[in-house]
This record gives sequence, structure tokens and C-alpha cells, in this order.
Amino acid sequence: MIGALRRSSGISGLLHFRHFSHLKGSKAAFEATAIVRKQNQPIRPYFRLPDSFRKAKEVGVFSSGQHSSASSFFSIVKVEFLEWYLAMIKCRPVLTKSITSAIIYTAADLSSQTISLSSSESYDLIRTVRMAGYGMLVLGPSLHYWFNLMSKLFPQKDLFSTFKKMAMGQGLFGPFMTAIFFSLNAFLQGESGAEIIARLKRDLLPTMLNGVMYWPVCDFITFRFVPVHLQALVSNSFSYVWTVYMTYMASLEKAVS
Repeated sequence: MIGALRRSSGISGLLHFRHFSHLKGSKAAFEATAIVRKQNQPIRPYFRLPDSFRKAKEVGVFSSGQHSSASSFFSIVKVEFLEWYLAMIKCRPVLTKSITSAIIYTAADLSSQTISLSSSESYDLIRTVRMAGYGMLVLGPSLHYWFNLMSKLFPQKDLFSTFKKMAMGQGLFGPFMTAIFFSLNAFLQGESGAEIIARLKRDLLPTMLNGVMYWPVCDFITFRFVPVHLQALVSNSFSYVWTVYMTYMASLEKAVS
């Protein structure tokens, strides 16, 4: 009996020892695995960026968001300005188109002076005021009534009607407005009647010939695709480049009478 108990205790002790050894081995293996995993883990979660770098990064993110917000704001402003401008064209068409012409003639004259002036010369602001006055008082109202007249005489937008409007513009409106422009500008500069006529003889025909190379395409787009109430705006937009040339021609010296 006693021998049996000894054998049983010996066997249980042996089993307990083997179980303990197995646990110790598992624990050691677990610790070794944990160390390996810890060594193989990326350093990034345990690495803290310097404050200066993190602040710069935060500022960069904020600047990007701020830039996006500014772009959205300016887009909204542009849309609202366009809606306001279209409403003004319908409510006060002559005044709106006149102010638009004045602004375009002002910008065109400043551009023309920037191209032609040397670094030592200053801008002729009186000349700029003359050009703005011509756009405000003469060209703006004239464009309004001219395009309305063309839409009444030729209400269709087919090719034949478009070509008739273009021919009327090149044959009547263009030469008449060019002569008015040169004559009025020369008169405001103090030139006499004979000097004005001499200027027209010298400058009117070359200007008209150059206009034939520029305006037909502009007039085709305007008459063919643009609504009547926006035709003056589109024509003014096309006239920016032309006005740079016109203001240069108007600033030439007096012709010999």
C-alpha cells in the first residue's frame, strides 16, 4: 500500500514537474516572441516629432485648408458679381455698358502706354481720362443702340443674317466710330480743323484696313452666338486689344495739314 502511494506520488510529481517545465518553456518562448515582435515593430508609434516640425506641419495643413476656403470664397464672389452685372444690364443697360466701355478703354490705354513708354517717361493720365471719357460718353451708348438696331433689322441668327450684320458693321459703324474717335481725341488735344482732317487722311484708312483683319471674326462670334443684351459686353471684351492699337494711333504726332 505504501509502495503504491509512493509510486503514485512519484508519478504525479513527475507529471507536475513536466507541466511546470512546459509552462516555463512556453513563458520563455512567449517572452522571446514578444521581444522579436517588439524589435520588428516600426519605430513610428514610439517616435515623437519635434515641436517645431509638428507646428510647421500643422501650419501647412491649415494653410491648405485656408487656401481652399479662399478659393471657394472668390468663386462665390465671382458668381454673385456676374449675377449682379447681368441684372444691371437688364435694369440700366446704357449706363452699365457705358461704364464697362470706360473701364476697358482705361485699361487699354494704360496697357498701350506701358508698351510704348520708356522707363524714364511717366504715364499721361490726361490721355487716359480722354479715352475713358470716350468709352463712357460715346462708345458705350453707341454700342447699345447699334446692336439693338441690328437685332431689329435682322432678327434671325442664321449665317446670311450674321454676314449682313458684319457687313453693316464693317461698312458703316466701324468707319464712322473710328472717324469720331480720331476727330474727338484730336479736338481735345487742341488740334485745329485742318489738322484733324489731315490726321484722318493719314490714319483713318490704315486703321480701317487693320480692322478688317481683326473685327470680322469678332463680329461673327458676337452676332452669331451672343444674346443681344450681352453683345456690347462681348464686343467691348474683343475691343481691348483693338483699343490698345487705337490709343496708340490717336497718340501719334499731328499730321501735316
